[in-house]
Amino acid sequence: MATSERYRSLGGRTARVTVRHVRLLLVAAVGAVVVGTAGFVLLEGWSIEDGLYQTVTTLTTVGFREVHELDQAGRYWAMAVALAGVAIIFGSIGIVSEYLVDEVASGRREARAMMRTVEAATDHFILCGYGRVGAAVARELSHAGSAVVVVDTDEASRDEAAAQGHMIVPGDATEDHTLELAGVRRARGLVASVDTDSENVFIVLSARQLNPNLFIVARANAAEAEAKLLRAGANRVVSPYGTAGRRIAELAIRPRVTDFIDAALSHGDLAFSIEEVPVAAGSWLDGRTVGELRDEGFFTLAVFLGEERHEVQPAEDRAFAAGESIVVTGSAEGLRALSARS
Repeated sequence: MATSERYRSLGGRTARVTVRHVRLLLVAAVGAVVVGTAGFVLLEGWSIEDGLYQTVTTLTTVGFREVHELDQAGRYWAMAVALAGVAIIFGSIGIVSEYLVDEVASGRREARAMMRTVEAATDHFILCGYGRVGAAVARELSHAGSAVVVVDTDEASRDEAAAQGHMIVPGDATEDHTLELAGVRRARGLVASVDTDSENVFIVLSARQLNPNLFIVARANAAEAEAKLLRAGANRVVSPYGTAGRRIAELAIRPRVTDFIDAALSHGDLAFSIEEVPVAAGSWLDGRTVGELRDEGFFTLAVFLGEERHEVQPAEDRAFAAGESIVVTGSAEGLRALSARS
């Protein structure tokens, strides 16, 4: 059974047990009132109203005086009713205590609070797999100011992700229900970073089916998996080993250039940065030119007209249009303000 299903099963079973116990206590309480009243009516010859009053005050251990003097049989009956009341009261306390202890010990209360937080999340990233690669991805996304929902089957990985301040969804990311719990229809993007290529392919397939507009980045361990992930619906595929090899080569050939680009693309407290900024219809950027943007302190490196078409070093009089994206460099603070205005 998957982790998410097991969690729902345990929670549902606890709820059913608690409801059953409450129903039994209610039946016992009503039965005690009815039987107790009948006993006083039959044994003492009282009216139903007097018998009901005496039964309720005795069951609740209030301790008021008897409505009428009791004979020996009536006293024995009153003691039996009082004992039944004590049993019902302590039974209720026991069930409530057991429920509260079980909630705290099992962590279900914290899990429900986490799920409420996830349900309220929008425009977030879903990270499937919180290993060494996934942890690095989550760290960079957090530095960029993006909320991250981590999906993982390993409890230790989830605990580590929670300790870093990320939202958590337990379960198998290849299952549609788990992705639904993670808010795949409201998410900005998804990163498939599980250790096995087959699982990443299933994750991409499921996510693409649930949200056709989702931006998906997938990890490929084997070279032949890259084409499969792209066919499954990934927008970008990254091989950690290939990327590491290219980075090592770049550092060996042009270390200063590589350090400069890495610094510009990081999300630390830097004076400059490089960002991709979309041009929204009616925004401040819509209709502006490269020259006007340069006067604001930003240098346009490229203009993207789609997934593959782009212009490098556009002319000064080149105007931006809605639906395009521009790659610009400038001060980190200024780029944050520019993104807010776009």
